[in-house]
Amino acid sequence: MSYKEKYKKWLELNIIDEKTKDELKALTDEKEIEDRFYKDLEFGTGGLRGIIGAGSNRLNIYTVGKATEGLARYLLDRYKENIAVAIAYDSRNMSPEFAECAALVLGANGIKVNLFESLRSTPELSFTVRELKCNAGIVLTASHNPKQYNGYKVYGHDGCQITDEAAKSIISEINSVDYTDVKRISREEADKSELLNIIGEDVDKKYIDTLKGHTIRKGLVEEHAKDLNIIFTPIHGTGLMPIKRILTELGYENLHIVKEQENPDGNFPTAPYPNPEDPKVFELALKMANDIKPDIIFGTDPDADRIGVVVKVSNSKYQILTGNQMGVLLTHYILDAFKEEGKLPLNGAVIKTIVTTEMVRELCADYSVELFDVLTGFKYIGETMGKFEETNRNTFLFGFEESYGCLFGDHARDKDAVITSQMICEMTLYYKNKGLSLYEGFINLCEKYGYYKETLISIELKGKEGQEKISNCLDYLRKNEIRDIDGVKVKVAYDYKNSKENNLEINEVNTLDLPKSNVLKYVLTDGSWFVVRPSGTEPKMKVYAAVVGTSLDDSEEKLRVFEKNIMKIINNILL
Repeated sequence: MSYKEKYKKWLELNIIDEKTKDELKALTDEKEIEDRFYKDLEFGTGGLRGIIGAGSNRLNIYTVGKATEGLARYLLDRYKENIAVAIAYDSRNMSPEFAECAALVLGANGIKVNLFESLRSTPELSFTVRELKCNAGIVLTASHNPKQYNGYKVYGHDGCQITDEAAKSIISEINSVDYTDVKRISREEADKSELLNIIGEDVDKKYIDTLKGHTIRKGLVEEHAKDLNIIFTPIHGTGLMPIKRILTELGYENLHIVKEQENPDGNFPTAPYPNPEDPKVFELALKMANDIKPDIIFGTDPDADRIGVVVKVSNSKYQILTGNQMGVLLTHYILDAFKEEGKLPLNGAVIKTIVTTEMVRELCADYSVELFDVLTGFKYIGETMGKFEETNRNTFLFGFEESYGCLFGDHARDKDAVITSQMICEMTLYYKNKGLSLYEGFINLCEKYGYYKETLISIELKGKEGQEKISNCLDYLRKNEIRDIDGVKVKVAYDYKNSKENNLEINEVNTLDLPKSNVLKYVLTDGSWFVVRPSGTEPKMKVYAAVVGTSLDDSEEKLRVFEKNIMKIINNILL
């Protein structure tokens, strides 16, 4: 069916409300109509994410309903009866409405729903699925995307975002659903039935108490938490309630909230791109720092699974840490603290993604901890944690990815900015008591392990043409294998779509034991590497690059040159 036929069908369908039809009738730009209808909004390996609006390629109550009907069919086929699903939502526009829509579709299919009374974080949803022994979970969020986006993430019974095998089955069910097939009960019917259970404080308390139990150096926190000076911004998201609560209960008395960004607001008035990776979101916090002189500053994205950190360099200067730098600091702190406390297991493991810093490799080896690499996406970290549980081969200690996501503890299977804020405060307190800032602690690690430097280049390519350019670029790179970058030879080329590891030094090809993914990675003989992949959540192609140097200046210069040479290749292909 062409986009014009789909557009016409939506205008004719009786189930489409008049407000939605009016929005569609008001469209005058043919390109806009095409973009809204040239495809159905894709249910990827984790769920839906798209621009809010009318159309088959937009997020609205009809696309959410269709996805939920497909999910319901999958659950009914897999579990047959006594099925339960937990649903949470963040501060984004339409999140409450989409959450209720999903609840009413599930209810119409005879599935019990545990719906949070108000907005909650993504990590608490992951915890809740496990705590309430649900068969699945849904969270309405577009994470750190701009305000026009929302999303629909699906979790399995283990609290982990659905992985590839389950996603394929769910996608198959969704594809078999027509908009007219979607069943709904009314909110009144749901409230009267036993199929809708509103949850809140009881689950909140269990979640917070569980996190508090993960404190490592308890004596340090009990005695000195009051001495730490903190600035926190929830960036108009869900982080305020859980982070303020947990830090207060742990005794951190000097917690200062950025007032302009304190209240939940889906329009994100002070941060058009509510991403803690973006330095702009910390401008207000840094203004506060002039008077407060905090030891640490941090901020969370709208669903509070990612966290960005700003550290003190001197009394008047602060510096933003990258996700890689923060992950290295936390890895070292956790392993060192466990070793000091005599709690470091013999089979300990740290998990990172293939686009995350290599700085932790030697660090983990120093503590006799095994390091695992997984595909990009925290669900693969969660999936690996599940395998540890099944086999007892390894004990999970910490997981992180370069995109500001970390998990400490086994209470969830997704990144958790709430417990990460707790651990950042504990770590900062530890360094402060030793007369060091976190920045100085990081430099000490660089002196020992090398000055690693990484960057991410995001190339925005919108619409159908943009998606074709991304696909063509990766196809070209596969057919024309890169052998060197500015004279430095490629040592190993990884093609995760074809499960191929090509060692060019010894001319040997091996099979990769990871799920298939449209990703290419090149490791050079000098330790530098780069990765090219399409974004799974935005109309972008992502290029990751990394080098290792002998000093800050050396690594920065190496990265500048390396990035320039890589982008010359990429841009020539995209032209």
